[in-house]
Amino acid sequence: MTLSRRKFLERTSALTAASLAFAAMPTVASAQTYSEAQLDKVGPLPEQAIGSPDAPVTVIEYASLTCGHCANFHNTTYKELKREYIDTGKVRFIFREFPLDTVAAAGFMLARCAPEDKYFDIVDLMFEEQRNWAFTNDPYNALLSMGKQLGFTEDSVKACLTNQEILDGVTEVRDYGSNTLGVDSTPTFFINGEKVSGALSFDEFKTYVDKNL
Repeated sequence: MTLSRRKFLERTSALTAASLAFAAMPTVASAQTYSEAQLDKVGPLPEQAIGSPDAPVTVIEYASLTCGHCANFHNTTYKELKREYIDTGKVRFIFREFPLDTVAAAGFMLARCAPEDKYFDIVDLMFEEQRNWAFTNDPYNALLSMGKQLGFTEDSVKACLTNQEILDGVTEVRDYGSNTLGVDSTPTFFINGEKVSGALSFDEFKTYVDKNL
């Protein structure tokens, strides 16, 4: 199958209408608490997590690769969080896909097509390089270029972006977050079950984590 710009948009068009209801919001807002049973539901794709499974605090993030506030969080707060809490065994960090548009969905598909141990490296790079691939006039070719930078061939990028199983899996993760957990903006975090929306600074994040230690 040959992947064209048109086909790229068609394969992910189902995400567009639903995504219009969501927004990337910088405001910090604490809401209700969710149970482990609600939060532990994993879709058909493997859960992406780093940190000790025995960590006393579990952080789940729902994010979009085309969300500027998500990029800001990952390029600043997340690096400190990883160094001080994840790498020291205090926090287990779970990342879940919540694409706000077709470009974000395609970016997540590319990350899912890579070897599983490279997932977080790819997501980190995509956030660091967000403006160079997510906000161009030609996102299709920008993703082809990004894929080659990540070690894909042009054919493997095309095969990935036409993989309906991966797209359906990413969509299921997003829909569960929206329909069951009330995620309506990115980034949204669940810190030991407590829902917190917004691009938290490290000091804000530290407050939520420390009270659970």
